[in-house]
Amino acid sequence: MIQGRKPQILITNDDGISAKGIASLIEAARPFGDLYVLAPDKPQSGMGHAITLHDPLRLVKSSLYPGIEAYACSGTPVDCVKLAIFELLGAKPDLLLSGINHGENSSTNVLYSGTMSAAIEGAMEGIPSFGFSLADYAPDADFSASQHYIEVLLRQFFEKGFQAGICLNVNIPKLPLSDIKGLKFCKQAHAYWSDRFEKRQDQYGRDYFWLTGEFADLDQRPDTDLHALKAGYVSVVPTHFDLTAYAHLNHFQSWEQ
Repeated sequence: MIQGRKPQILITNDDGISAKGIASLIEAARPFGDLYVLAPDKPQSGMGHAITLHDPLRLVKSSLYPGIEAYACSGTPVDCVKLAIFELLGAKPDLLLSGINHGENSSTNVLYSGTMSAAIEGAMEGIPSFGFSLADYAPDADFSASQHYIEVLLRQFFEKGFQAGICLNVNIPKLPLSDIKGLKFCKQAHAYWSDRFEKRQDQYGRDYFWLTGEFADLDQRPDTDLHALKAGYVSVVPTHFDLTAYAHLNHFQSWEQ
């Protein structure tokens, strides 16, 4: 309870309002407060922190989740957060939950992820925020272990809280609950996508391209999110939106004239 009332919890994602992941998140979060759902009306994976500027945004009330005020939005995950705060709720919620993403968002994936961008937008607004991702891309993935650890983390949050301006990037390995070793708070790994494009031609002989590639983990440190996931832990990385390279600031200040 927050000052004699239930917490207001905003839920969104990037896989779309009908995805199994967000349904599983809603189920896990129900006991913790009054839920409001505003999520994309279609998959928006890889949208990063994009917002819609050149088209109107539309909301359609959804009956997918009985007893919960839910809307499908034509925009991006970050659009959803902004609309929820400034139009749906008219105020900032007590907590923002994004996910559960179908596929992990560890390491530099956080920069491309619509799931994590929604959580980071919440952090920018001073709202405690979580982004949850399961390392399983299947539409019918088993989210039971994810739900367990969401409940664990939410209990910790309501007992202890955390500083405004950050969010938690939570990745759950594709393992049965009994095989997961626990939570591991850790650093973001230094890894990247080794991109390549598949070039094809349509029926008119015009070239088109599909982005593909492989994820290259070159980070051997034992305290990273990728290492934790490989070792069977749920990785939790405290994340913020300040991209300043503080370790290098003094060097560049010497360039000042």
